[in-house]
Amino acid sequence: MESVLSKYENQITIFTDYLEEFPDTDELVWILGKQHLLKTEKSKLLSDISARLWFTYRRKFSPIGGTGPSSDAGWGCMLRCGQMMLAQALICRHLGRDWNWEKQKEQPKEYQRILQCFLDRKDCCYSIHQMAQMGVGEGKSIGEWFGPNTVAQVLKKLALFDEWNSLAVYVSMDNTVVIEDIKKMCCVLPLSANTPGERLHDSLTASNQSKGTSACCPAWKPLLLIVPLRLGINQINPVYVDAFKECFKMPQSLGALGGKPNNAYYFIGFLGNELIFLDPHTTQTFVDTEENGTVDDQTFHCLQSPQRMNILNLDPSVALGFFCKEEKDFDNWCSLVQKEILKENLRMFELVQKHPSHWPPFVPPAKPEVTTTGAEFIDSTEQLEELDLEEDFEILSV
Repeated sequence: MESVLSKYENQITIFTDYLEEFPDTDELVWILGKQHLLKTEKSKLLSDISARLWFTYRRKFSPIGGTGPSSDAGWGCMLRCGQMMLAQALICRHLGRDWNWEKQKEQPKEYQRILQCFLDRKDCCYSIHQMAQMGVGEGKSIGEWFGPNTVAQVLKKLALFDEWNSLAVYVSMDNTVVIEDIKKMCCVLPLSANTPGERLHDSLTASNQSKGTSACCPAWKPLLLIVPLRLGINQINPVYVDAFKECFKMPQSLGALGGKPNNAYYFIGFLGNELIFLDPHTTQTFVDTEENGTVDDQTFHCLQSPQRMNILNLDPSVALGFFCKEEKDFDNWCSLVQKEILKENLRMFELVQKHPSHWPPFVPPAKPEVTTTGAEFIDSTEQLEELDLEEDFEILSV
């Protein structure tokens, strides 16, 4: 039944494991690091959820690659979920987690600029065109369904061309987050400085070793941290449930990518053992910038009651997301992981200080030396081979 429905453009969720109306309960609801008391703060909760940028299937955009599909209905749901997670990181970077959206209200110029990063046009840095074509370098044909790890790798590569947001994107390997590698990637010198980044990291390391303490970076590149995980074989192992929910409580939380095979959702919080998610399976018409340079954003926010599903119905292939605008945010995240995640006997993932000796050396990703824009560069899939590709697990039950 699910596989049949997933082929239709306008997918309507009708399965019994998806629940819509919030129950009358005293329980707390957690949404991307913020808590809401359901009984007394329901309107505030719904406002917080509707403020998240909501990306869905679209139709009638320019054909991908010139001759490819003009709609992503039926195959682009995980790409849309990746867009939503990244958009939340950009909102936190420029406007802060407490920023809220109101219908028909004029928004900051940064909000409009963020939204334009995701329009369905070849020249927008995180468009469906860019993501689908960058996916070719990850072994995915245009029009083929992505899994969470593939989307994470695509976002990491596209971020190299995004100078305005200037994010450092770290995608963990082998269920392991390496503090040393992240610090090496995020510690940068101000533009006026002349010391190469490599020498900066070496000097910080020497300083740390001599003082026995951790020195702060002169400047920190905002971090998008994505942790792809396999939390079971054919279904999620219940032993991971509590740790998975704890991640939504962290102030750095960007939620999780996941769902079911060929049905991806963007999970933003939980109530009890039910995950709250935004669903991209609605097909809307392509929206472009207007004559005044702004975007009509009414179709980019979900004003319906958010959907929920029991956490045990989640496919075990997921990707957690976190955003650390400053170094202190990352240090705080490490402390929370030590306290809440690593206390379990069967750990959801590992956090280590040093780069594992049996791994290849860590080299921070760098923008390829090309003379064209990112959009033009990846328009030629032959050139994708110049990018360093990482192979990682991506097993989805069927």
